[in-house]
Amino acid sequence: MKRRFVAALVKHETNTFSPLETSLVSFGHGEGPAFGDAVRARFENTNTPLAAYLDIGRRENADVVTPIAAESWPSGKASRATFETLVRPIEDAVRAGCDAVFLDLHGAMVIEDCDDAEGEIAQRLRRIAPDVPIAVTLDYHTNLSHVLVDNATVITGYKTYPHVDMYEAGMLAGGILVGKLDGMIEPVMAWGWKPLLASIMRHAPEDGPSGDIVHFAKRMEADGTVLAATLFPSFPHADTPYTGVSAVVVGDARHGGREHAQAVCAHMLKMAWDRRDEYVFHPVPLADSVGRAKALGRGNPGAPVLLIDHCDNCGSGGAQDVMDVVAEVLRQELDDVAIAPIRDPAAVATMIDAGAGQHVRLALGGHTEMPSIGLGSAPLEVEGRVLTITDGEFVVTGPMYTGVRMHLGRTAVLDTGRAQIVVTERPHEPFDLGVFTHAGIDPRKKRYVMLKSRIHYRAGFKPIASHIVECMGAGVTNADLSVYPYRKLTRPIFPLDPM
Repeated sequence: MKRRFVAALVKHETNTFSPLETSLVSFGHGEGPAFGDAVRARFENTNTPLAAYLDIGRRENADVVTPIAAESWPSGKASRATFETLVRPIEDAVRAGCDAVFLDLHGAMVIEDCDDAEGEIAQRLRRIAPDVPIAVTLDYHTNLSHVLVDNATVITGYKTYPHVDMYEAGMLAGGILVGKLDGMIEPVMAWGWKPLLASIMRHAPEDGPSGDIVHFAKRMEADGTVLAATLFPSFPHADTPYTGVSAVVVGDARHGGREHAQAVCAHMLKMAWDRRDEYVFHPVPLADSVGRAKALGRGNPGAPVLLIDHCDNCGSGGAQDVMDVVAEVLRQELDDVAIAPIRDPAAVATMIDAGAGQHVRLALGGHTEMPSIGLGSAPLEVEGRVLTITDGEFVVTGPMYTGVRMHLGRTAVLDTGRAQIVVTERPHEPFDLGVFTHAGIDPRKKRYVMLKSRIHYRAGFKPIASHIVECMGAGVTNADLSVYPYRKLTRPIFPLDPM
């Protein structure tokens, strides 16, 4: 008889300091969750773990049930009711009987009454099906708990940031699980945690301490020492007892896998702890950064200078409407600038009502108060011509989330003369050129490009940049972790406490 697989996706990176609501419709980036056959339509042939699970099911000639796929931009805690709506379809599918469960999760989801949502999902499924193997893929920014490890059979995660290997992580986890089903592998996991709060601006493997750890993990996988090895540098904007740097390693118990997995895991975490100072972000004053970018763009740099507004990034829970960096760019009179995106539904409505080609005055952005960090609202008065109006939809062609359709809501471009500002109804992190090109702007031809992003912009925009300048604005994705009123962290923790 055909095997029956259950494959599901539930993802939310919860910024517990974010004022943004996480409603059910948030899952699907504003379109709501996909259920049943709609899951395939949304995620098949995409660069995601779920797409890998679907391909594995096809390869194994299995019946794959897809109860739900639900992913939201990071924001505040979801309610218990919303969480139940996401989890119960998976429970029902497992309760109906299956040979294996394949979960595409995040690893830093917090709900109003639970600091470890992924752990609860795995635990609930394990109670329904005590002997059914469960594969889990996790985001690079996971805060790993013992509950999730205890209830999963295999855990793998992304090794890249920007996350361009999501499909590969799914294929690795799914392949190991199928090996177990076939009696070829007996997976066993080792994991560990360090009291290290690592700033996300120091997470990227290409220019931070994580790179050497990831290279070591890949080498251990390639030479067969272990089946999978993953570093999780954490999501520091989630105030939970599990927040901190961790690692999980999968070995084959038939071939000394437990000892090998424990040794590899311990070595990875020692590397992180020995280089903990490198995970601390050291900010530069905003005016100095914008001034440096302006100087780099003088003359003919041959490609745009990128200005990265990393403190207000929706990809980590930011409101995407803090105007500090935009204001400084305009104050210093940088010219030929493309900016994306500013989330301001009211401004979009005003521009649509005025129509393309018309002159408008706007109190742009700055409508979201952030009491957790003492930041009030501060719109920016701007004026200019409505350049373009779009439906805000495009399909990603770059290396991250390739093939996934993005929904920015109604979108309009304001041309101030010096800057062309993409304004959207919904949040979106600009990791693909489509955020500009769908609106008729070619960022490759601009002198400056300002992005509300942290590291993911590198997927689509680093290849077109002449220089990159990080700009310390304001918001709930501030890289200076000392600004947050943590209450649940396991203490002491570096660098907040003497250690």
